[in-house]
Amino acid sequence: MTAFETLEHHDVLVIGGGPAGSTAAAILAEKGRDVLVLEREKFPRYSVGESLMPYCYFTLERLGVVDRLKTSRFPKKYSVQFVSLAGEVSQPFYFFQHLKHEASTTWQVLRSEFDQMLLDNARRKGASVLEETTATGLVYQDGAVAGVRTVDKSGATREFSSPMTIDATGRAAFSANKNHWRIRDEHLNRTAIWTYYEGALRDPGLDEGATTIAYLPEKGWFWYIPLADNVVSVGLVAQKQYLFKREREPAAIFEREIGNNPWIKQHLAEGHRSGPYRVTGDYSYRSRYSAADGLILAGDSFAFLDPVFSSGIFLALKSGEWAADAVDEALRANDFSAARFEQYGTQLCRGIEAMRKLVYAFYDKEFSFRQLMKAHPDLRGDLTDCLIGNLFRDFGQLFQAAAELVPLPDPLDHGQSLRNQGGIQGQADSASRAETAATRSPV
Repeated sequence: MTAFETLEHHDVLVIGGGPAGSTAAAILAEKGRDVLVLEREKFPRYSVGESLMPYCYFTLERLGVVDRLKTSRFPKKYSVQFVSLAGEVSQPFYFFQHLKHEASTTWQVLRSEFDQMLLDNARRKGASVLEETTATGLVYQDGAVAGVRTVDKSGATREFSSPMTIDATGRAAFSANKNHWRIRDEHLNRTAIWTYYEGALRDPGLDEGATTIAYLPEKGWFWYIPLADNVVSVGLVAQKQYLFKREREPAAIFEREIGNNPWIKQHLAEGHRSGPYRVTGDYSYRSRYSAADGLILAGDSFAFLDPVFSSGIFLALKSGEWAADAVDEALRANDFSAARFEQYGTQLCRGIEAMRKLVYAFYDKEFSFRQLMKAHPDLRGDLTDCLIGNLFRDFGQLFQAAAELVPLPDPLDHGQSLRNQGGIQGQADSASRAETAATRSPV
């Protein structure tokens, strides 16, 4: 049993102040809970992933920030469109043709401002926030998570106790990495290189704020996302061996690939680069567990999918919302066991699996949306539901039709809550020993 060095206690600790953490903190604080958010950076801070799915609206409405978004300078997004290797633009998927609700109009956000808006909203609702405070370890009591150790920018260390901790640390995946739970989806192993342009071409009318997916050879693709201040976020995603087949420098690779899609070349020709090149890999993964005794994972801390359909912020918001509700129920019942969070994990994985199937299909060389819709025009609504974030429903017919064209993955068998007598600490020790043994193995 760990002796706490501080008497500071809270109902809930939230590690990370991004969309998932801010959402969970705001909802719990509004319910009257004593919530402390531990954020390692000072907001506003940079983050990528600027395109909102329409179904983000419903969580944002619950948070009470939709009116702020309506009066913001963020460009409105009405559709998603796809561009072939030859530069031919598809018929856009206009959200309002399918979703008869104001949620059909969404936004392309500056993450520094959007995330600040959500964190400030959590503060307004009563959550406490400590910025520039980094979580360094979980505190255990009788096998359950019972607090968090931290260090601040001055080097001072502190411990905070709580019966529930929400890990919303994004792709840093604090708990999953600490406990050796992070499992990569090797089939979706891609690398991204991205930057920003000022003055680049925008399409006219309703398409001015559209998210564009422009194809590259070997099933690579560009994203093209119009932002505020005449800036465009533009990046390319492909397998590492394709990107680095000749050039090694991101700038050279980026310039090479611009020439591989006429639409991208035309749209960037009028602008100039206004940001550095950024690179990341290890795109898709899921934690072995979504929750343990005293702990629940939300947003990218739990799972991340290839960003081709802009699902990241939506899944962060939705998981933050559901985690808050599950934690509130646990506090009312005074029961913080992993078993309480089984429904959370099951429901979240169901939606992630729907998007994962769509991503697998996208990357198959034999698949095209045009071919699927030509063969099954009656399923256009189901496909659009996936693209707008209505993920938590039955897509059996859609994926049965897609499976006629290309193989689709079976659901992953991990991602549920941890239920075992050894507790989270025992699992972490066991996983560490297994990892060490595998490293020493001569095979």
